[in-house]
Amino acid sequence: MYAIVETGAKQYRVSKGDRLEVERLSDLKEGKEVKLDKVLFVSDKKDTSIGTPYIKGASVVCDVLGEIRGCKTISFKYRRRLGNSRKKIGHRQDYTVLKVKEIVTKYTRRE
Repeated sequence: MYAIVETGAKQYRVSKGDRLEVERLSDLKEGKEVKLDKVLFVSDKKDTSIGTPYIKGASVVCDVLGEIRGCKTISFKYRRRLGNSRKKIGHRQDYTVLKVKEIVTKYTRRE
């Protein structure tokens, strides 16, 4: 069984036990549980469900493993023939690391 989830304006294909890095989710401590409600697609071996745009009653339950920072990306702007017109900016994105615990649809019972 797998699902396609939207978080941080990006879409991720997840299944049970997957580890994924999403853009930082605020106010989450390590060891807490988070529920991602924006589920676009769910599929198992028999059935598939497609949302319009989201599936009602479906969610992905994840455990928070912690926070990390991504690699530094450098943006360099240079204008030729303008003397000292240079601009160098670095950026490191913060990520929240999640581990998928289960995929819940309106047809599955949660224990």
